[in-house]
Amino acid sequence: MRVIAAFFTLLCLTIGLNAHADDKLPPVVMELIKVSEHVYYVQGAPGAATQNHGFISNAAVIVTDEGVVLFDTLGTPALAQLFLQKLKKVTDKPVKKVIVSHYHADHIYGLQVFKDLGAEIIAPAGAEEYLNADNAETLLASRREELAPWVNADTRLVKPDRYVDGNEEITLGGVTLKLIFNGKAHSDGDQSVLVEPDGVLLIGDLIFEGRVPFVGDANTKIWLERLKDMAQGKLTAMVPGHGPMSKKPQEVIKTTVQYIEFLRETMGKAVEDMTPFDEAYAATDWGDFIHLPAFEEANRRNAYQVYLSLEQEGMQ
Repeated sequence: MRVIAAFFTLLCLTIGLNAHADDKLPPVVMELIKVSEHVYYVQGAPGAATQNHGFISNAAVIVTDEGVVLFDTLGTPALAQLFLQKLKKVTDKPVKKVIVSHYHADHIYGLQVFKDLGAEIIAPAGAEEYLNADNAETLLASRREELAPWVNADTRLVKPDRYVDGNEEITLGGVTLKLIFNGKAHSDGDQSVLVEPDGVLLIGDLIFEGRVPFVGDANTKIWLERLKDMAQGKLTAMVPGHGPMSKKPQEVIKTTVQYIEFLRETMGKAVEDMTPFDEAYAATDWGDFIHLPAFEEANRRNAYQVYLSLEQEGMQ
């Protein structure tokens, strides 16, 4: 009887510990999706940054014989822990490096999980502007409230071990990663990764698949140039920063190029004619894009940002 009682005590304790462990992970559906021989990714749900417990962006995995490289780490440490659980089901290799597409909260708050495991963090030059800005700490403070308990007092901003300010190659376990430095495009500093021999492009937030992109304070001129360059490559698949992967990367890139070109063309003419923004926006036919998800939430702000940036371009 004592043995049976001890067994049930241990069983209850184990169940309790497991329940407690599960309480530390967000209740989201996260699936590790295979893209190619070496590449997997997880796909966040569409929505605002604080929806779906912060799981609104993508992160990718490159698995090699010598270790794992990650591309972004999601929007909370708790999501990163769940990501790590999924990863352990396909490989027992350690995470050697994390390549950060850009420093925006929904891609970097999971960094501390992998930094604490000893991974090298590689970020594009320009990311230091985000890290040194007061807004970064202000946003983190607000996310501690909006995404509690997944973002909390233990959540911290993680600086990279090194910055990349040009294209370079990293080879690990027979897989070559071509880092493509995009400069100040979508953010203060952006980079993408081409995985060879798979032919998979991890493009980051230069592409928002299936929805209107978030322009923010982007340099749309550079953004366009980078997208057009990437469209020339021989690609088998592309994983964006948001939305599903595509087996037809050139078509997806073309859609984003058309949207940004349209913004620059219409707002550029308004600036040239000295037409006030509200008047120019109301007179623009948005019919080719109005059906896209997030149009209502993002398009007017995108157009206004491009209007202001083209005013600045005209002054230079």
